[in-house]
Amino acid sequence: MPDTDWQRSSFCGGGGNNCLEIRPVAGMLQVRESQMPASVITVTPMQLAVFVTGVKTGTLG
Repeated sequence: MPDTDWQRSSFCGGGGNNCLEIRPVAGMLQVRESQMPASVITVTPMQLAVFVTGVKTGTLG
């Protein structure tokens, strides 16, 4: 899969190298941090939604 398939967070700004990147792959989502592009996690859309909600509400333990 081409490296250009990754989308950066709108909060990245300035095109720096400290950004959250995501791409869809076969019904799943791959997520990586742009400073470590070889480290990729694969999650379902629901798993990512639960994680984001936990970050926003401060309920991650």
